Amino acid sequence: MLTNPIAYLSQIEDPRRQNKNLLHPLKNILTIALTGILCGYSDWVAIEDFASENQAWFASFLDLTNGIPSHDTFSNVMKRLNKDQINRYFSQWINHNAPKHKHIAIDGKFVQGSHHDNDNLQLVSAYASEAKLILAQTDINDKANEITTLPQLLSLIDIKGSTITADAMYCQKDTTKQIIKQGGNYILALKNNHKTLFDDVSLWLNTQFDNKQLKVYETTEKDHGRLETRRYAISTELDWLEQKDQWHTLNAVVMVESTRDIQGKVSTERRYYLSSLTDLTTIGDTLRKHWAIENSQHWVLDVIFGEDTAIKLERNEKANIALLTRTALNLIRANGDANLSVKRHKIRASQNTAFREKLLFGKFL
Repeated sequence: MLTNPIAYLSQIEDPRRQNKNLLHPLKNILTIALTGILCGYSDWVAIEDFASENQAWFASFLDLTNGIPSHDTFSNVMKRLNKDQINRYFSQWINHNAPKHKHIAIDGKFVQGSHHDNDNLQLVSAYASEAKLILAQTDINDKANEITTLPQLLSLIDIKGSTITADAMYCQKDTTKQIIKQGGNYILALKNNHKTLFDDVSLWLNTQFDNKQLKVYETTEKDHGRLETRRYAISTELDWLEQKDQWHTLNAVVMVESTRDIQGKVSTERRYYLSSLTDLTTIGDTLRKHWAIENSQHWVLDVIFGEDTAIKLERNEKANIALLTRTALNLIRANGDANLSVKRHKIRASQNTAFREKLLFGKFL
């Protein structure tokens, strides 16, 4: 169960000049905005209308002496709020409530189709796969800081006892050092961004695997006309690897061979990983959880919350709305009804104040 996040988010520095003309406290704006998103409203005009229709309910726990903020007020504040602060307080909230996770997947996602924009916004999230909770987020401002993104993200959360999985972008020597220093383990995808290492590891694993010299773990999944067989192979013999000592606590290199049969069309792909873990079954199970992030987080944000089709906004406003959207999704996942879809949670919250209170506060008022 998650507690009310507003107690944390309200600590964000209000970007507006503090004077007698300031009609609406930041707490009111954040609470109403989050509640509107939780109830399925995706633009400020709709959220203002929703709040006006539910003003008596909001007034039961907010000081609405000056009424409901206008849609322009919501927009102006969200454009100016410090996104790094809101990210930090979000992380404090979720990690205080749910501090420990066996597996944390790191993955990036463009917001509002912004991979088509020059001023694109790509958010990188830390996602607890078993609890289905987003633990932290940060954004990649430009290509120059892609490498530093993951260390910044990991510094926001407690990863002691967790296994971190991430794509090749984040497969960096300093990253492995930080993960181990914070008490975690890692399984990091290896691709051509480390060409010499990739060539050495892939050649070794391919040769050993094809000659049946490696321990193999196999899984099969069948779904909607698709049959996928994954064969996981591991080598803990690394004396041949000249770069081994440059990667902190590197204990194994791993290969995953995926064979897909989609209505008779068969394709095979091999992927490679660096890992501090050595148990092949654990590695295989953890990697499958990482791949599930596409359906359990990205698809929900795009399709159910309409994030990828939302109206074009300024970058900072876009990032802050994305944070509130992830807060709403966490509340649904932790405080909701396991028998209801995310879409039905939003509909019921918009119509049932008791259900809305349970999602937002973790209890009935």
